[in-house]
Amino acid sequence: MTFLTDLKARFVREHVTLALDDIQALILRARPEPYVGIHAMLHIDDAAGGRDLIRRMAEHIPSAAGWTDDRDAWMGMALSFQGLKALGVPESSLTSFPLPFQQGMAQRAEQLRDVGSNAPEHWDDAFQPGICHIALTIYARDEAALDVAIDKAMGELERSRGVTLVGKHVFGADEEAKNPFGFRDSISQPAIAGSGVAPLPGQERSIAAGEFILGENSETGAPVAMPEPTELGRNGSFVVLRKYESQAGAFNDFVRSQAEDEAAQDLLAAKLVGRWRSGAPLTLAPEQDDPALGADPKRNNDFDFSKDPRGLMCPHAAHMRRLNPRDSQLTILTDVNIHRIIRRSSTFGPKWRRELTASDDKGERGIFFIFISARAYDTIEFFQQEWINRGNFIDLATERDPMVGLHQTPGSFTIPETPVRRRVDGITTFNRLRGGEYLFMPSLSALKWIAEAH
Repeated sequence: MTFLTDLKARFVREHVTLALDDIQALILRARPEPYVGIHAMLHIDDAAGGRDLIRRMAEHIPSAAGWTDDRDAWMGMALSFQGLKALGVPESSLTSFPLPFQQGMAQRAEQLRDVGSNAPEHWDDAFQPGICHIALTIYARDEAALDVAIDKAMGELERSRGVTLVGKHVFGADEEAKNPFGFRDSISQPAIAGSGVAPLPGQERSIAAGEFILGENSETGAPVAMPEPTELGRNGSFVVLRKYESQAGAFNDFVRSQAEDEAAQDLLAAKLVGRWRSGAPLTLAPEQDDPALGADPKRNNDFDFSKDPRGLMCPHAAHMRRLNPRDSQLTILTDVNIHRIIRRSSTFGPKWRRELTASDDKGERGIFFIFISARAYDTIEFFQQEWINRGNFIDLATERDPMVGLHQTPGSFTIPETPVRRRVDGITTFNRLRGGEYLFMPSLSALKWIAEAH
């Protein structure tokens, strides 16, 4: 059963309380498996021309009203603060956005710990400050469908004036949907209250819609602050986009240096991530991979860490456990549910192979880490400062995330074992940041509001 088929089977329209016909489908609609797509970054030189393009492009953006339906391809649109400014959005509205969004990702490098090799001076041209005004993402089930969707989008761009394509990047993965390191990706997604779909086993309960959709009540019982006026903010959300070049060969070299045979190498890699490459979680398959478990959406996320308080099955420092501690006992008290995110990450480049070495790392593999949240900027900066680039919250001092942490000097990874824990040294930066931006994904009615030059 595919993920989309499972969604359709669990969708009950009578349980919908959200304004699905006004929400961009990309917020709720997961990518297909297999999937292909393109990210396109646009720059606005003429406000009137930009507004006209948005008006025409909005006609090709589906709403979430049919978010579980079969679709060959679909597009989503998000805008940066400088993009909204270039479009002539009123100053009173611009100043109502969160400060991090106003400043942009590059200007928040200190808060994001984007320094050294991850600093903005090393980013792609399309992500230099003030360049990316509009980000378009198209997902499709196959290359033929993608070509049709791209032709439509690029046709609208060619008919526009004062808007320039400054960057584009194709992406895709086969039916295994694995990331550049060979691990099944984007398994853990929150269930959203009011979306019409009940939680899967392991999702516990639905998260309040206001954690993802502006204008709805959040986990605190009240809406998160949103841009003004209501016509602009309501039913929109915020997006974090970060492009990483993945050093899959260097990762392979590191694992080989620490484990003698392939079985031991695969176990160490799983310990670093928190899952086996199939997607099977260590807490349910601690000794060896279980591909059937990894492929089963009703089982592969049905776990918590209550039976693994010491991290003997899944280390506390594992990437997955860091970014979703579930019910782990944390040294620094945190409400995990206000840091839940909708993942829309996309992989690009050749598939992972066991024989890759560091000499094969030429920047052709990577991942666009993209997530959606009403608290997106607070969340990513919290992640980067606490859960990714520190270890205090799990009593591991300066130890960093082994997969996405920035290791300016070789780092370490702690594996709890009996009678004493094991420390693995020599971890380097396996994902190098090559750009990103803070974005706002307006509702469909808000896109029309922007296009009408309010």
